[in-house]
Amino acid sequence: MTPTTTMKAVATLVAAAAAVAAIVVVLLFNDKTSSVTNLPTANADAQSAPIKIALDSGAYDALNLDLSDSQLAAVKVEPVEEREFPVEKEAVGSIDFNEEMEVQVFTPYQGKIIALFAAIGDDVKKGQKLFTIDSPDLLAAESNLIAAAGVMDLTTRNLARLKELYKTLAVSQHDLEQAISDQQTAEANLRTGRDAVRIFGKSEAEIDRIVAERTADPTLVVPSPIDGRITDRVAAPGLFVQPGSPPAPFTMADINTMWMLANVVENDSPAFRLGQQVKVRLSAFPDRVFDGKITTIGATVDPNTRRVLVRSEINDPQHELRSGMFGNFTISLGAPVRSPAVPLAGVVREGDGTQTIWVTADRRRFTKRTVIIGTSVLKPVPVGENPNLPREGYRQILKGLQPGELVATVGAVNLDNMVNIATVK
Repeated sequence: MTPTTTMKAVATLVAAAAAVAAIVVVLLFNDKTSSVTNLPTANADAQSAPIKIALDSGAYDALNLDLSDSQLAAVKVEPVEEREFPVEKEAVGSIDFNEEMEVQVFTPYQGKIIALFAAIGDDVKKGQKLFTIDSPDLLAAESNLIAAAGVMDLTTRNLARLKELYKTLAVSQHDLEQAISDQQTAEANLRTGRDAVRIFGKSEAEIDRIVAERTADPTLVVPSPIDGRITDRVAAPGLFVQPGSPPAPFTMADINTMWMLANVVENDSPAFRLGQQVKVRLSAFPDRVFDGKITTIGATVDPNTRRVLVRSEINDPQHELRSGMFGNFTISLGAPVRSPAVPLAGVVREGDGTQTIWVTADRRRFTKRTVIIGTSVLKPVPVGENPNLPREGYRQILKGLQPGELVATVGAVNLDNMVNIATVK
């Protein structure tokens, strides 16, 4: 094949590829136009109804739209009312145990664990048995107690016998005084032995039984130091444990209060103060509100996320919260403010980020208007709560709308779609 022939073949291939690309572009354009034209409007009849659009001398927020009767049937018009919007901040966070009320339970003496009586998640009372250990220290203390009790009995009987002999001058006064001294020493040793065993948590009744039966029991009971919930357990039968040697056999926390840990945006951090009351709503309890207050505000800003740690203490008297639950908390920053309010469905977000509404004076001719919205949203109130509050959400309008004006609510987004379709045509 000659170079000239090769160049002709390449040119032919390039031309064919260009033709195929042109056909694909035309098909895609037709498909896009068809999909836009088939967007849902007010109803099926509205697609064939005539649409009248007029632009007033270049003003962006003065786009007028006349609707037919069939189109109006799918649009709800409501008057704008003033409502009270709370002045508040919100932050997202998670529930955690109150570490200030968390306790690591160690054995007071070394020994091998015999049995366990609590598991993770159990609620226990102060003094309730958690685990037992075979303690050689307890065994030594009880052995000393038994020995001291035996000496006490011996010296007591010996003193009584010498007192009788002294009456008949069968023994000297020195022997009697020595017996009295021995008995007093034995009595002191017995008290010391009882105190040593009592330190291990034995009751007076248990100590009396040890003395009476002359039997030593090396089983040491480790009780719960507080009322709370078991949050961690590494203890196992046969495990050798020592005082203060980590990890702790049991970890438990007082769950009457829990922590809400949230990372708030740096710009919002100046609004938070220690002691501020917070209301917490959790995903697990969507219709419940838990009360609390801010106890800690982080001293530094995270250099990566530009957020500040805010920790709140949440009251949980029913012990319903669990560590790791996800939710958000709301802080009131002042008295509510009255502003024009539009149902959430009536505010349309445009592609450039602006917020628009459709205003009408005669419920037929609608004008598109740009508004400035506030950060506050009057959220729907769940059934069962305050009946005086609205059951649907409302958006706060700061500028661009006055109370009493009529706006499209349900179906407002369809009006936008109709304008987009007409513009494409």
